[in-house]
Amino acid sequence: MHLDQPLTEKEFDELDRFLLSDRSPEDSMTMDHLHGFLTAIVIGPEAILPSEWYPRLWGEDGKAEPKWKNPKEAERVFDLVMRFMNEVAITFEVAPKDFEPLYVEHEYEGKTLIDAEAWCWGFWEGMELRPGSWDEIWDDPEVGPLMRPIYLLGADEIEESELPEVEDPFKAHELALEVEANLPAIHRFWVPRRKTGVETVKREQPKVGRNDDCPCGSGKKFKKCCGAEQA
Repeated sequence: MHLDQPLTEKEFDELDRFLLSDRSPEDSMTMDHLHGFLTAIVIGPEAILPSEWYPRLWGEDGKAEPKWKNPKEAERVFDLVMRFMNEVAITFEVAPKDFEPLYVEHEYEGKTLIDAEAWCWGFWEGMELRPGSWDEIWDDPEVGPLMRPIYLLGADEIEESELPEVEDPFKAHELALEVEANLPAIHRFWVPRRKTGVETVKREQPKVGRNDDCPCGSGKKFKKCCGAEQA
């Protein structure tokens, strides 16, 4: 199965069941939580390797691990998660305005509302993998305000004066809609700024050949002086 193939409904349910199973650590992410987490990683300011973010699925400290039946099962779950992530990446690449966060629906006073808290918690955790690198968007006068609904629903702590905006289910529903509407612009902000995560090391001085005089001034050949120490 190729990584660019979206999860089938059956595979989505398979991953969902595993995350909720007793063999998965108690603090494992749920599907909506995971979807927000992966979205932040996909559209954020810096590429992050799976070796860093994948352990966080099983708990915030990244130290817990499921009780795998066998290595094949661990491989299978990893594959499903990567394909789930690639769905997010492909959608933003091809049609960002069509992206739909995975929200939970609930009934309140006879109306169906959406609950985006878990999704935003996940997005916030994804941001916290590289907290300082997100500063630029918060400081931008145009795009910065678009981050506010994610902050209100996802941050660990908000101001007491802001609590009424999230505690009222109808207002929380509106915030969820704002998050969805704002994501394409947040993605667009980072596209030209996104770092690959691989830094190019610049050599500040010309390379010294092994048969050149050592730049330390000893009068010896580089290979028999500082070059020998490096070797």
